[in-house]
Amino acid sequence: MINKIISFSINNKLIIAFLTISLIIGGIWSITKVPIDAVPDITNNQVQVITQAPNLGTEDIEQLVTYPVELAMANLPGVIEIRSISRFGLSVVTIVFDDEMGTYLPRQLVGEKLSEVKEEIPKGFGEPFMGPISSGLGEIYQYTLKVDSAHKDDYSLFDLRTMQDWIVSRQMAMVSGVVEINAIGGRVKQYEVAVSPDELKAIGITIIDVFNALEANNQNTGGAYIEKNHQANFIRGEGLARSLKDIESIVIKNINGIPITIKDVAKVGYGSAVRYGALTQDGEGEVVGGLVMMLKGANSNDVIARVKKRMGEIQK
Repeated sequence: MINKIISFSINNKLIIAFLTISLIIGGIWSITKVPIDAVPDITNNQVQVITQAPNLGTEDIEQLVTYPVELAMANLPGVIEIRSISRFGLSVVTIVFDDEMGTYLPRQLVGEKLSEVKEEIPKGFGEPFMGPISSGLGEIYQYTLKVDSAHKDDYSLFDLRTMQDWIVSRQMAMVSGVVEINAIGGRVKQYEVAVSPDELKAIGITIIDVFNALEANNQNTGGAYIEKNHQANFIRGEGLARSLKDIESIVIKNINGIPITIKDVAKVGYGSAVRYGALTQDGEGEVVGGLVMMLKGANSNDVIARVKKRMGEIQK
């Protein structure tokens, strides 16, 4: 057999040369398509169910959130292992599936079960959702938002975090192969209503009245339309609060024909969400940053190249 192969190769030099060149070209092309990673991703086939409930302690989280999720996922096909972490305000349930089931079928099965679990968890105790389609080694790119020294005092940590959440993050999320953008540092801007208990007691209003008024008067609604002169005029009610003054003007209740507004019983101002950490860089103080998470199974070399290109566009 070997003698025949050698004889064929000697008598058909042109064909052998063509096959050799084709093999070299194919090898070079394959090298450019091989995923390049510092460490091979050996993460098993898992789906994480995350529930945030800031008002619950660890014991309540375990009893009212984690256990119902574990119970619902236990009988799914292909499940190898279920493990969970219950902490103050947070529940994380990890469901490990057989590798042969692929990436998307387990997520579909878990998603169908989540609709049942949501009905079992008491209202106001958080809503479970699936984690991103990524792995423990899916973090491929980090970046920070810093202010130029000439404009150091023009932008606060509130402004930088707002830019990160509403501009940079949304632009980066559209890059092919990117599954999630996680923000770090800064201050998440909030509108805070500081209610005065003495004012509530004097007027005869409860904190529930204030809460319901804020919830009911911060939304836009649509109606029907009116036809006039062969034209349709659409009816639309705009009630979305866009400034502190809008919140202050919300009516809580009418007492003897006198409207009681938010500003009569509370002070409205800007605040920030509870911080669990901060990000600094080069010893120059706090900055705002982001982590780019890659889609599981994607080529990190190609995704990073696309991320850098998009980052250059956003920088403009």
